[in-house]
Amino acid sequence: MTNFSLSKINEKVVKDSKFVPKLKESISQIIVGQNELIDKILIGMLANGHILLEGVPGLAKTLTVNTLAKSINTSFQRIQFTPDMLPADLIGTLIFNQKTSGFETRKGPIFSNIVLADEINRAPSKVQSALLEAMQERQVTIGEDTYVLDSPFLVLATQNPIEQEGTYPLPEAQVDRFMMKLKVDYPKKDEERQILRLSATTDKIKQKKSTITAASILRAQKSINEIYVDEKVEDYVLNLVFATRDPKRYKLDDMVQLIQHGASPRASINLILASKARAFIEGRGYVTPEDVRYIGKDILRHRVIPSYEAEAEELTSEDIIQRLFDSIEIP
Repeated sequence: MTNFSLSKINEKVVKDSKFVPKLKESISQIIVGQNELIDKILIGMLANGHILLEGVPGLAKTLTVNTLAKSINTSFQRIQFTPDMLPADLIGTLIFNQKTSGFETRKGPIFSNIVLADEINRAPSKVQSALLEAMQERQVTIGEDTYVLDSPFLVLATQNPIEQEGTYPLPEAQVDRFMMKLKVDYPKKDEERQILRLSATTDKIKQKKSTITAASILRAQKSINEIYVDEKVEDYVLNLVFATRDPKRYKLDDMVQLIQHGASPRASINLILASKARAFIEGRGYVTPEDVRYIGKDILRHRVIPSYEAEAEELTSEDIIQRLFDSIEIP
């Protein structure tokens, strides 16, 4: 690739990413702190992936997603998952119309641009499967008709790490369909002081109307495909992923017993895609190893399954991933 073509990509990215600071500013009117969380949700949306959010209640997960949807003038649905939920409650169903003596399609809440699947692990497995199928295929079948879902289409699912009673944990194969798994942490003291001053009121905070449209997001998604990835960065991504499958090859003999299952090829694809989206947000037409490191844990934490030996040593998948990042040479 010549410098000339790279400079053209840079110009295009700078032009198409002009909406990003406006979008962040619009979100920051309502959400205090959580800058990294907002960045990573934007990365997921621009990379056309879906996100699993994990955090205790009250950390503004729902508010963040709702604010994002309002900031880009798109449709938003929040679905509260419960143990008695049916797939029809999610995707829709056929209803008999007595006047016409025929069946009519009633679409479910999945027909939105941004969907918040709250407490996904509380729903039975057949409902989880219906959601994950819609996420993967980006279409839904009701009766004999198939309906393509609107673009952009982003599912943000939340699960609560505290409550385990009455839950149906997502199998690893289904969790793998989420591009990223984000951990939502408590705010810092200064941030919480700002939250108090902003939110400790009986009035609802009003968000200014945004000028950003869904078309800007779709244009950005196309621009991301053109972002340049050097072969050295590709090798870095492949080395990270292959080290989870065969640690011995990378002189990480002590980690052989710690990993039950390594990351799938979907991890490699998503690492590159999310790194491109990170470069786009930063206004660059090329990917750096720093982009890979920025989103690496979020892409890998639900794909690297620790063994019983690792659990006995109280090591989490994050500890294992951190050791990989510390050991694999950065280009």
